[in-house]
Amino acid sequence: MKPIIKYILQSLSFVAVVAVTVLSFPRYNTSFRYHVEQGKPWGYESVTAEFDFPIYKTDQQLEAERKQLMADFAPYFVRDTTQGLPDTVLIVSLTDMDYLEQNAFESISVLSGRTSVRYPVWKVLTPKRAYERYKTELTPTVVLDTATTAFMQEQLMSSLSLTQGVVQQGQKIIDRGELVTEEKAQILNSLEKACLANDEITQHQRTLSTTGRTIMVGLYLALFVLYLFIFRRKYFESLSTVLFFSILSTLVIVLSCVLLQYSSFSIYLIPFAWVPIITRVFYDARTALFLHIVTVLVVSLIVPAPVEFFFLQVAAGMVAVSSLSDMTRRSQLAQTAGWILLTYAIAYTAYTFASTGEYSAISPRMYLYFLINAALIIASYGLIYLFEKTFRLLSSMTLVELTDINSELLHQLAEEAPETFQHSMQVSNLASEAAKAIGANALLVRTGALYHDIGKLVHPEYYIENQHGGHNPLNDMEPKEAVKTIISHVTEGERIARQHHLPEMIIHFITTHHGNSLVRYFYNSYVNAHPGEEVNKREFRYPGPKPSTKEAAILMMADAVEARSRSLKEYSEEEIYEMVDSMIDAQISDNQFSETPLSFKDVEDIREVFKLRLLSINHHRIAYPTLNK
Repeated sequence: MKPIIKYILQSLSFVAVVAVTVLSFPRYNTSFRYHVEQGKPWGYESVTAEFDFPIYKTDQQLEAERKQLMADFAPYFVRDTTQGLPDTVLIVSLTDMDYLEQNAFESISVLSGRTSVRYPVWKVLTPKRAYERYKTELTPTVVLDTATTAFMQEQLMSSLSLTQGVVQQGQKIIDRGELVTEEKAQILNSLEKACLANDEITQHQRTLSTTGRTIMVGLYLALFVLYLFIFRRKYFESLSTVLFFSILSTLVIVLSCVLLQYSSFSIYLIPFAWVPIITRVFYDARTALFLHIVTVLVVSLIVPAPVEFFFLQVAAGMVAVSSLSDMTRRSQLAQTAGWILLTYAIAYTAYTFASTGEYSAISPRMYLYFLINAALIIASYGLIYLFEKTFRLLSSMTLVELTDINSELLHQLAEEAPETFQHSMQVSNLASEAAKAIGANALLVRTGALYHDIGKLVHPEYYIENQHGGHNPLNDMEPKEAVKTIISHVTEGERIARQHHLPEMIIHFITTHHGNSLVRYFYNSYVNAHPGEEVNKREFRYPGPKPSTKEAAILMMADAVEARSRSLKEYSEEEIYEMVDSMIDAQISDNQFSETPLSFKDVEDIREVFKLRLLSINHHRIAYPTLNK
């Protein structure tokens, strides 16, 4: 992809984050910019009534009063006088009886001219019960008057008052830090309704409000982009990485906006720790914490009690990053969730005591929210897998799974090319030790080393480690043909790796472990056999590319020195040290590490590890004495 197109797409991704975030923000009333959360301390400034407004009853109060009114209500019936029965004989159809029973009416009103007479429901009979009592077939004597009943119910409900009391202008409603009780919440919700009824928002105000939100969100994201540009240029220049950060942050922000806009649940149900945890699994701790803080700052613009929210979420993010240094087991996610739960509980309790000084300000429901939050954090394993597959990333858990030598591919290598497998194991040990010494990813290079030679599965007999001193088929070939056979293990390795769906990072080790180095054995053989001929060195070079990471460079060195160590006649300290230096110097002089971030000190540390490791592997053992006969 051309750089200009990549930068345009990166810019568009950040613009999209700003746009989606601003559009998702809850549309609070401009005169009432508060989010009321019962049972929590009031996190805004003191609120005083600027005008008289009624206190509206809650939905629960209205429902209770409706039920009370309906309990005293009697549906209206009209009498059928054609049967000539006494007025006290009340017979209704089965349908009307079902209506009375389902609504639990205690009485009915029977219309008689302009008046009505009430009768208890227990006096009402169905035709079957009337027959049992009077021993004769009778039809209904009263019939439900649905029109009159509906009209009278409507009149009754219209008499129900929606308010209870009035708040006078200048009356203080709530102070900062005061607990939002059920009564206070009812008054604040009534104020919101009154503001909504009186609020006249001009287009100019709407534009300024949206502009302000856009600038704030854009500022926070710009700071994150600046961080990437200065400290993590590699992330900044990767389009997939930028999209990863954008999607992860936007996911949590949009979930928060939806929760605040369409539900009365606490914002602490949203697992904000998803951001640092998922980022830390694939990237570094510093970036994870920075992205988490930016996400929390954006959401702080819309939550109630933003100071408390920011304090708790930053503490949780710091614990998430610290407790998940390298997730190689699923159980670590549960441990991290436990630490975050404990952090939330301690931070919330401490903040509430500090801001209110009251035991009563503690809401037990908050601890339930924190517990649910921790459960959602454990469930983030599914998200980790989704992001890993979507963005072709590589988690430590996947690397651990790939290092299982009982896996199909490694088991096949051990069976069909056992010496190549042993070589890969030795290279894996060497490379991981060197990676630890210079702060590189030891688990990654260990995994890459196990798979770097899987291309030799195609023709394992062509490689000297699998020949056990027998006939070498390459000796029967011309040098140019033989070198193609040797080089092909790189391309064949890539093919096999893709066939088995190995991650791109592992495939990178396969394609770069020889770089574009010269296959000197066959090159020298050809030059000696064709003196005076101008030889094209490209025909005797591996296809590359060169290593581009510290880990790939370490593997290239480890592969070379381990293979060369097998040909040493004497495993003395001098021989091993000279061999390691000569092999690495040859690779450096061949410019194989020009695209890696290795420093001179890194190379020296790697040399030292290889020397000590090879010396310990090939140390002299004492000869055991035999018994004299």
